[in-house]
Amino acid sequence: MSTPPPRIRVLLADDHEIVRSGLRAALEAEPDIRVVAEAADGFEAVQKAAAGGVDLAVLDIAMPRMTGLQAAAEMHRRRPALRVVMLSVHDDERYFFEALKAGASGYVLKSAANRDLVDACRASMHGETFLYPPAVAAIVRDYLDGIARGEDLPAELLSAREMEVVKLIAEGHSGDEIAAQLVLSTKTVERHRANILAKLELRNRVDLTRYAIRRGLVEP
Repeated sequence: MSTPPPRIRVLLADDHEIVRSGLRAALEAEPDIRVVAEAADGFEAVQKAAAGGVDLAVLDIAMPRMTGLQAAAEMHRRRPALRVVMLSVHDDERYFFEALKAGASGYVLKSAANRDLVDACRASMHGETFLYPPAVAAIVRDYLDGIARGEDLPAELLSAREMEVVKLIAEGHSGDEIAAQLVLSTKTVERHRANILAKLELRNRVDLTRYAIRRGLVEP
């Protein structure tokens, strides 16, 4: 009998107890996620994250003492491997990009948390960045503006197989889905992804999406 995979240990930070209660219920309804700590402000979240025993922090963007953005940046400084997903009421690309700069790998609107938060947590733990539709549109605009300014496209460095992987990543497919479609093992897909990031000197899924748009692998 196979051993089930370990649960994702989540720190949940929001200054409204009723919101935390609802989010906790949604997360713990999943067999692979467990909320192990809670915080009512950004400072408390940083302290609890620093204590260890947490794989991923879900942070409200607006909290007392220390905002979610400030807390994410401090967590990233202290524990670079800790994953962070940001929760926000703001459907605004400025907050999304600020969250990425602070080290977050996901940005979930509170209005869609019941639908998106679990997927964002899982994507983050797989080294991916969770993008909600308006954020993708913002990335497209950003790169189209770059093209309009005459910025050079990067030279081709990838193999045909790596280009296939980039395209599927940019289309939002998970590692397991890519493996099934290309008839590869998940480990091989992960190795391709790591090689692609290294070759292109990129950091994450957001960067790969931008690259795919500029190379014409996906439509804006």
